[in-house]
Amino acid sequence: MTDPVIRALSASDAHLFDALSDPLGAREGHRRTQFRPDWKRVALRDGEVVARGAWWGGPDDSKPVNINWFDVAEGEEEAGAELLRSAPWQVELEINLPGGWRDKPDLRAAAEARFAAARAAGYELLVERFLYRWTPERGLPERPGRLRFSAEPDDAVFFDALRRIHSATLDAHALRAIEEGGLDQAAREELDFFHWCPSPRAWWQMAYTPEGDLVGIHIPAHNPSGPTIGFIGVVPEQRGHGYAYDLLAECTHLLVEQGAEFVSGATDQGNFPMAANFAKAGFPIIRERINFHPAGQAA
Repeated sequence: MTDPVIRALSASDAHLFDALSDPLGAREGHRRTQFRPDWKRVALRDGEVVARGAWWGGPDDSKPVNINWFDVAEGEEEAGAELLRSAPWQVELEINLPGGWRDKPDLRAAAEARFAAARAAGYELLVERFLYRWTPERGLPERPGRLRFSAEPDDAVFFDALRRIHSATLDAHALRAIEEGGLDQAAREELDFFHWCPSPRAWWQMAYTPEGDLVGIHIPAHNPSGPTIGFIGVVPEQRGHGYAYDLLAECTHLLVEQGAEFVSGATDQGNFPMAANFAKAGFPIIRERINFHPAGQAA
């Protein structure tokens, strides 16, 4: 067997990316995703595509944010690993999967081949997540009316709230940031992401009780693929009252008022309270996501 040839693509040969089967339905999941041809890479063996990866970022990014499309042909895990190892960018890897993939032998085998390739390339599992999508036929979630919402122009106020929220978090990405650089890093990464999103800063909102006590924050956002629940967070001392649902309902309403025809969302599978809130608000699970990060970064 000949060694695989790893190559980046260009606009003239971008069609090679489509020369591999798609058992996990990534193409459907990425109908709204815009990929740059030169951020796509393939592994060829005897002229046939046996692995592929698409690195992704926003339209103004100079380097990719993550890899969110990665496939290997049957028995080609090592070619897939070399595709990842040889890339000029070492960023987080997202593998999107159909819901219930573990219960279908063909889907499970395809997914585990991708996991094996990622691990062979030095990637480590970070978290498994649920992906949601609300659409109008689900009906808007009822606003409980318990909280007062207001815009806040000062980033320092959001930064302080994020530090408080992440002091007792279940979110794997926040926990990794805390391990690397403490609560300040976790809060800063969230703020950087909110500013990166191509949606108005004025949408960010604080939530208070009628007495004026801070409950938390919600960030309605647009990422390059469309409207999304950017962030829902309740400060520790206000937990246990179901306020995350109030925030999620308000966030959904605001996005629809701004013209959203669907709203996406995501949460870690281990975050059972937030998963329950998405279900209550009428957000069905449409896919699952497995996040890997390059070895050497804190888990």
